[in-house]
Amino acid sequence: MALTVQEIGQRAKRATNDVAHLSIAVRNNLLLEMAAALLEQQHAIIVANQEDLAEFATQLSEPMQHRLTLDEKLIRDISQSMAAVAKLPDPIAGPFDEWRTHVDLKIVKRIVPLGVVAMVYEARPNVTVDAAALTLKSGNAVILRGGKEAKRTNMVLAGIMRQVLQRNQLNPDIIQLLTDTSHETVHTLLHMRDYVDVLIPRGSAQFINFVVANATVPVIETGAGNTHIFVDESADQEEAIRIIHNAKTQKPSVCNAAEKLLIHENIANDFLPKIVDVLVAAGVEVRGDELSRTIDERIVVAGDKDWDTEYNDLIIAVHIVSGIEEAVTWINTHTTHHSETIISTNTENVATFMNDVDAAVVYQNASSRFTDGFEFGFGAEIGISTQKLHARGPMGLSALTTIKYEVFGQGQIRE
Repeated sequence: MALTVQEIGQRAKRATNDVAHLSIAVRNNLLLEMAAALLEQQHAIIVANQEDLAEFATQLSEPMQHRLTLDEKLIRDISQSMAAVAKLPDPIAGPFDEWRTHVDLKIVKRIVPLGVVAMVYEARPNVTVDAAALTLKSGNAVILRGGKEAKRTNMVLAGIMRQVLQRNQLNPDIIQLLTDTSHETVHTLLHMRDYVDVLIPRGSAQFINFVVANATVPVIETGAGNTHIFVDESADQEEAIRIIHNAKTQKPSVCNAAEKLLIHENIANDFLPKIVDVLVAAGVEVRGDELSRTIDERIVVAGDKDWDTEYNDLIIAVHIVSGIEEAVTWINTHTTHHSETIISTNTENVATFMNDVDAAVVYQNASSRFTDGFEFGFGAEIGISTQKLHARGPMGLSALTTIKYEVFGQGQIRE
């Protein structure tokens, strides 16, 4: 008989002490065993994944199908990512700050796990493993609730990791998967303050906004990526074309893919047809404002909604700007505070962009596709935070910890 969401929450809460007390050696060995087990059981993972794809292929866009699909290479990548987490330093080991007060109290500022982390996410089964790896390494219990499109795949992945825990005579409830993918499970999780210490949603902007607006448990907001690239008049145009092509087409379904292209008016007549050539050849639909369409007739009309839309598809919208000031203002008006890029060799303009654009990650002359926990050296990521409190940008191990003050005295009382 399936457990209720409340029962899963209770079990997760009880498991927090079990996982927090594991030595770093045990945690690392578990991760390495899990990484190996994923490879050993990759056939079962692929079979389950193909069944998920067969059921939902007609309901998903091509980019979403790409997100859902696992093959031998991707399973190997997921396994390597999990093994990489095992090699990272212990996030709760210290050294800890300590000091003595004016009444000779000794205060130690310890780093401790958050407790129970709940993850609610879409049809991306790699998140199941990344979240489990990072929460285990940081001493947390995790409740995983993936989308219905990846239900079979997630059940196999979670089952493999739980088997490793059981094989080591440890509490399997350190990692739990909600197999009920109905909307009701999300609603329940949003209000489980007695059991859930933090909830991390990953999905569409609409879904994340719903979670943030309705949750009574603490939420780390991971935002959609309405990601801009601004091509300044000083840009190396060949370099700009390579960066834009990579940021838009390498994996268009993800939140760090480019969605909007801003071009300085002084180079628009020369540069715009060149980049449209490359994008159209790659199958990208190019939308744009009136000025861009007078320069290149292949560009179709961009409506008002386009400027705030995360496409997650082979679509990009172009806007011509007068310079760095208009570019920054435009981006800050339409950004989802995720990742924003300037392609420029003008030091002053780069400094203005870096200082004034309100985003978790800002780039000069590089693809926004690098906004990723693995690429940042975090081993994996549990999400990319677009908020400003506690965690921002790709969230690795340190984002899954908090602090506790331990105070040691010898009978002091406050006068």
